[in-house]
Amino acid sequence: MPKRKKSEPAKTPMSDKALELVAMRFRALSEPTRLRLLNLLMQGEHTVGQLVEAAGLGQANVSKHLALLRDAGMIGMRKEGLSTYCYIADPMVNELCEMMCRRLREEMEAQARALAFDPKI
Repeated sequence: MPKRKKSEPAKTPMSDKALELVAMRFRALSEPTRLRLLNLLMQGEHTVGQLVEAAGLGQANVSKHLALLRDAGMIGMRKEGLSTYCYIADPMVNELCEMMCRRLREEMEAQARALAFDPKI
C-alpha cells in the first residue's frame, strides 16, 4: 500500500467568513450540470445559447446554474450584441478540476490493478 503524505497543518485557522466563501465554492461544484457547464467553458468561451444546446436543458435552468457559478466567482459573462458570452473567470477552477480528475484516475488505476487477473493464482 502506498505511503500517504502527511498534510501540513494550516498556518492560521480560517475565519467564519472565509469558511462560508469556501463552502459556497464547493456548493457550486457539487452539481453535475454545473460541472458539465464548467467543462464546456474550460474548452473556451461559449454563448449562453451554445451552453443551453450542449447541456440539453432549458435556458432558464442553464441560466440559474450560470448565475450560481458567476456568484461564486468561477465564471464571467460579457455581452456582445444580443449574445451573452460566458468564460472561466478564475483559472483555479481549471487547476482544481485537473487535480480532482488526476486523483480519481490514480484511484481507478489502483482499483483496476487490484482487480487484474493473475493467472498464477
